[in-house]
Amino acid sequence: MARYIFITGGVVSSLGKGLASAALGALLQARGFSVRLRKLDPYLNVDPGTMSPFEHGEVFVTDDGAETDLDLGHYERFTGVPARMSDSVSSGRIYSNVLEKERRGDYLGKTIQVVPHVTNEIKEWLAIGDDEVDFMLCEIGGTVGDIEGLPFFEAIRQFGHDRPRGNCIFMHLTLLPYLAASGELKTKPTQHSVKELQSIGIAPDILVCRSEQPIPEKEREKIALFCNVRKEDVVAAYDLGSIYEAPLAYHREGLDQAVLDAFDISPAPKPDLRTWQDVSDRIHNTDGEVSVAIVGKYTQLEDAYKSIKEALTHGGMANRVKVRVEWVDAEIFDTEDPAPHLEGFHAILVPGGFGERGTEGKIKAAQFARERKIPYLGICLGMQMAVIEAARNLAGLQDAGSEEFDHEAGKKRFTPVVYHLKEWVQGNEKVKRKVSDDKGGTMRLGAYDATLKEGTRVAEIYGTTAIDERHRHRYEVDIKYREKLEEVGLCFSGMSPDGRLPEIVEWSDHPWFIGVQFHPELKSKPFDPHPLFADFIRAALATSRLV
Repeated sequence: MARYIFITGGVVSSLGKGLASAALGALLQARGFSVRLRKLDPYLNVDPGTMSPFEHGEVFVTDDGAETDLDLGHYERFTGVPARMSDSVSSGRIYSNVLEKERRGDYLGKTIQVVPHVTNEIKEWLAIGDDEVDFMLCEIGGTVGDIEGLPFFEAIRQFGHDRPRGNCIFMHLTLLPYLAASGELKTKPTQHSVKELQSIGIAPDILVCRSEQPIPEKEREKIALFCNVRKEDVVAAYDLGSIYEAPLAYHREGLDQAVLDAFDISPAPKPDLRTWQDVSDRIHNTDGEVSVAIVGKYTQLEDAYKSIKEALTHGGMANRVKVRVEWVDAEIFDTEDPAPHLEGFHAILVPGGFGERGTEGKIKAAQFARERKIPYLGICLGMQMAVIEAARNLAGLQDAGSEEFDHEAGKKRFTPVVYHLKEWVQGNEKVKRKVSDDKGGTMRLGAYDATLKEGTRVAEIYGTTAIDERHRHRYEVDIKYREKLEEVGLCFSGMSPDGRLPEIVEWSDHPWFIGVQFHPELKSKPFDPHPLFADFIRAALATSRLV
């Protein structure tokens, strides 16, 4: 039976919960324990995949095809444990399940209530995989007091009550604001946050207090007294230069020891922190800097490309260089020459996205990279734009485009080099989709195999011709244009095992130009950088030395 750690957030501190959860998971792993991390989100959306990136940041996709919260990306990057569909649940999913059960008659005609039916559904979900790991870390989204989160708080209160004594603990993340005018840390927000948590029946065992300044002993004692925790269980969380310093920083502050003490695990295994010490060394001891332009449409919100930015950082670690990322709005190139905006960068990355807005700018960015011999990585839509650019400017298909843009406009304007994917093979089954299908969960989602062409750059990078990567798309490059595109030099270097779906394209006469239909950033980690990103930054470094 797993031990459960429930992580909740206080006033304005919710953004740190995912990082604290991930860092704690990494520390427990360093002590030899197995862990799994989960996210309970109070929003009503059943799938984050239906949400705008401006609303919710990026959508993180798991191997089994779940569209989840971006915090699961932190969990994977810090622990290396692949997330699963059962590791993320929202209020919308819980209520949907309850209503489906009610319609089936599972409740035998009883009146459906939040307690016990909704809370029982949450508790059943929490218990999935209970016997698989030593520790289950469950983060509750939002902050204490949010009306949407109340069923989750009640469920974890009941869960802790139902389990054997000492099987569950509660960790609460709060903020200690620093008032520069008076030069003091204020503990009142933390006190009131804990009081709010206690009012719904949950008493935190450990407090993690975010602070810009060191917490004086007097304030630490005050927090412990008024929040009913031991002084040793008031853990400081200071601002860091890099999120990857968090495991070492939390260890110095005693978070992992506080957790082990709360579970009365003694003597505890000593932590092996060599992996995180090496990560820290690669962050602080670099041999140069490269600049990468991300040409996208959601540049006003960097969280929309969270995994890409982190994967670039990991690529920098692999090469011991600092990666300076700059966000370039693709729409600028709709009316302007890209050269003044892109000259000076050592590499260009065009990420995924949906809709026609900004795509002409992405096509120009791909053309600029191809003609100027600048390293280019196109991901999902970024690959499709590179193919359209080649079709228009080299293969004689001046009106090449995507069916997605015609569907959006409601009229035919392009030769569909990129078409709506109507069927594909998933495992031993054939999946079929229509354009009119609901948007949520109907894409080609999750991990799929691909076969790489021997002798190509990607085969050299991966060191194998058989790979699997995570997908999230409903449009695909049409294989019937392959021959025409390969005649002008665009190599289809990766295909689905049945040879029907293009997975990777590359220009063989270019220093480094690769487009991939999948999302390699989702599998990159600081201690295990994705090979594509590691080699992309290597190519950027080579370019920087030529300037």
